[in-house]
Amino acid sequence: MKKYIVVDNPKSWSFLAENIQVVSAQEYLTNAHFASQKNLRVFNLCKNYSYQSKGYYVSLLAEARGHSPIPNSKNLVDLRAPKLVKVISEEFEDLIQQSLKNIKSREFVLSIYFGQNVAQKYKDVSAAFYRNFQIPFLRVKFNYTHKWNIQHIRAISYAEIPQEHKSSVEEFALQYFAKKRYDTAKPSKFLYDLAILVNENDPAPPSNTKALKKFIEVAEKNNFYVELVSPKDLSRLSAFDALFIRQSTEVNNEAYAFARKAQQENIAIIDYPDAILKCCNKVFMAEALQNAHIASPKTKILHQENIEQVLEEIKLPCVLKSPDSTFSFGVKKAKTKAEYLDLVKEMLKTSDLIIAQEFTPSDYDWRIGVLDGKPFYACRYYMAKGHWQIYNWAAKDKEDQDGNADCMPVEEVPSAIIDVAVKSAKIMGLGLYGIDIKEVKGKPLVIEINDNPNIDFGVEDAHYGDEVYQQIIKALLKRVEEK
Repeated sequence: MKKYIVVDNPKSWSFLAENIQVVSAQEYLTNAHFASQKNLRVFNLCKNYSYQSKGYYVSLLAEARGHSPIPNSKNLVDLRAPKLVKVISEEFEDLIQQSLKNIKSREFVLSIYFGQNVAQKYKDVSAAFYRNFQIPFLRVKFNYTHKWNIQHIRAISYAEIPQEHKSSVEEFALQYFAKKRYDTAKPSKFLYDLAILVNENDPAPPSNTKALKKFIEVAEKNNFYVELVSPKDLSRLSAFDALFIRQSTEVNNEAYAFARKAQQENIAIIDYPDAILKCCNKVFMAEALQNAHIASPKTKILHQENIEQVLEEIKLPCVLKSPDSTFSFGVKKAKTKAEYLDLVKEMLKTSDLIIAQEFTPSDYDWRIGVLDGKPFYACRYYMAKGHWQIYNWAAKDKEDQDGNADCMPVEEVPSAIIDVAVKSAKIMGLGLYGIDIKEVKGKPLVIEINDNPNIDFGVEDAHYGDEVYQQIIKALLKRVEEK
């Protein structure tokens, strides 16, 4: 992205490198040349961000023009709302307390310049404030009661920076604008910014470390600057052109919030919030598969009034699933009536409806990857050692937690398997899906439609290699260009 720094008085910023373009707020707001340009990154360093000021309008009009402003208008609004400041800063409350614990006075003022402070010991907490508010110059006032509290937080102008801090600020500015992410020396290298959402605490991440590196490598070759973002980076999502979710998805976790915000802000995305809502709910899936006349193991929606009736129809052993079960979490097998009744009673405490499904044993499950309606990889997942599922999270040995897998060309998979996979994916719409299918007596039975399926280095890419990553990145690129 081409980069512009917008300030009140460009002469104050003469120390910046020649290849960094500095323009006045007046020029940016009124010159038609800027209104017609695309793929701009706009750094708003105006002295005043108050409502309807020039600084406010720089960010607002940058968004209207399709530019990527830092800060954006939401950042400016967040800063003016004490409740939002409190909610956002609670995310790094422990870091605040840890960083300020040695201060003896009852008040403390933290000045943050491009995410840094002149004292190295406040580096982490300064970065946290910048990461969440995206304001170039911030001043945070704290007071101490039984702990450190934010008394107020506000944006400051360049003119308010103490003279003794100016040399440090100039150094911070040069470092900030020289970052790879904002590199103007080679403006043509990256056209778009891609955020890949990962969670280091994910118990079953959908991509391993090597796969993430592959995604970054392939995306960079397709003109994406790539950054791995964490669940705490939701406020920064507006700065990106595309989002690729690589953390486990649930309606109540951060992945859905990221997907929903991306959709609201017209950011290209894999996968859509509708896909998460539908795929994460086994009740919806059971009904949808039945309505589409897609064969699956005998399935019943179970509630308080039909517990005995379902048992008569499904028979034992049977599989019980929580509506939001993923990666075999929340999926149980009942072998006896007593076990069935106990499991149902427990599971109905957290959901009014659950799923009871006929148990269909097999040595392996097919997993067909479908991207925007087309199959692009095929795997066979074998059951975990001594277990009836692909995943056995109770296994003491980590190596026994999942079974082996083999990957093969899509064209070598039985056509009936591919056909039902594509038909199943259509229920959910365009997106990235993994369709789990059992083959029983030559007949395909759809077990699940998974959004956000695994793409692990050495597994799903074992046959097609980089082409698997290429297909997904190309799909994101197509979404960006269509927008």
